Amino acid sequence: MSQPRSRPRLYGEETESACTRFLDGEIPVAVYGLGKMGLPLAAVFAETTGNVIGADIDPNVVETINDGGCHVKREPALPELVNELVADGSLSATTEPGNAAESAGVHVVIVPTPITDRNEPDLSILDAVIEEIASGLSRGDLILIECTVPPTTTEQRVLPMIVEESGLDRGEFGLAFCPERTSSGRALTDIRGAYPKVVGGVNEESTQAAAVVYEEINDEGVLRVSDSTTAEAVKVFEGLYRDVNIALANELGTLTDELGIDVREAIEIANTQPFCNIHDPGPGVGGHCIPFYPYFIIDPFETGTPVLETARQVNDSMPLFTVEKLREELTAEGLSLADASVLILGLTYRPGVEEIRASPSFSIASELTETGANVFGIDPLLDDYEAFNLEPLEFADIYEESFDAVVMVTPHDEFNDLDWEQIGRPRGTVVIDGRDTLDLSGTNHRVYTIGRGNNV
Repeated sequence: MSQPRSRPRLYGEETESACTRFLDGEIPVAVYGLGKMGLPLAAVFAETTGNVIGADIDPNVVETINDGGCHVKREPALPELVNELVADGSLSATTEPGNAAESAGVHVVIVPTPITDRNEPDLSILDAVIEEIASGLSRGDLILIECTVPPTTTEQRVLPMIVEESGLDRGEFGLAFCPERTSSGRALTDIRGAYPKVVGGVNEESTQAAAVVYEEINDEGVLRVSDSTTAEAVKVFEGLYRDVNIALANELGTLTDELGIDVREAIEIANTQPFCNIHDPGPGVGGHCIPFYPYFIIDPFETGTPVLETARQVNDSMPLFTVEKLREELTAEGLSLADASVLILGLTYRPGVEEIRASPSFSIASELTETGANVFGIDPLLDDYEAFNLEPLEFADIYEESFDAVVMVTPHDEFNDLDWEQIGRPRGTVVIDGRDTLDLSGTNHRVYTIGRGNNV
């Protein structure tokens, strides 16, 4: 049943009054999920309102935050901000989302929504959090969903669940989808206003209440859309565009040798036309977003999506393409891939980001190992290599090994200072440059760049 109202409300209130109470901290905010995006979001809410409680099921995360620490790495200014906010009482954390729900008037959900091994959206974590929120919900509360979900989820899944679990009628609380639009390594900048916030409610009052919240957080303001399903589609479409565009670039990159041209040059010049914006080819697509968002459309809906499915197939094929190019280049040098020692440079999915999910390095390492190659890997951002099918190396060990081949997968800045004259075999090593970041002219190395071809 619904809870008695003992705190100021935000949903359904006059805008100026609601805004004042929100900024004064009279309306407590709960943020559910304190991961790489959740903790920066909670911090920005806390610096804005001075009254935020974060909920996370990981006791180590909660303990670290309550001690003034920051478990999220490589987010500029976040550790200092969290420490300051915890010290002045603006931010605290709990392992009990139900307790957070009972105390808060604004509920912000930013929990994982992964894909199963069968490429189906798994919304079980979201469901569990919504049940906890509903159990403590009061009239006038506002629920904001930030985690990416299949379109229609907020309207058709979350809303009925809240009504059933809370005992409140549909018009007694606010519910809106307001997608997270941040990138690792710049979360605070993005949340505070690198670009406008998208908000879409299950009714007009919900959209208005969400706008009141985010207009105080985001300096670029708010883009109101027609409803929550439109807002959900905006977030998914952003990822779909990139996946399909990268797939186009990757497919063009595979034509390099047959066309006999530098495909990257052709792409660069084509992009000088204002209606053309082709991305760069590479060894694959990783991360927790782009490889998975297509399945939020492909799986739940009956309408066919051949473009999205083909794009996924193309991008998923690039690690094998990379390995095959390495095999060809080694053969040209009179070497067998099965007998080769191969070093993979960069194992995370993106430079400067400590995230390995869906990184193409997984497939590349596994494919190489299955051929019989001796595979080594190095990544300056990682301490744990257990997930990879390779032997880890330290920087100091690179020059001690006589590698037959090197594959550049993720060009971290730390690789800029490598002494390529000292890497690999004295007569030269085969190098596959997956990202077009190496200039090895003047060395003995045989280099094949995806999208450019080889330097022989």
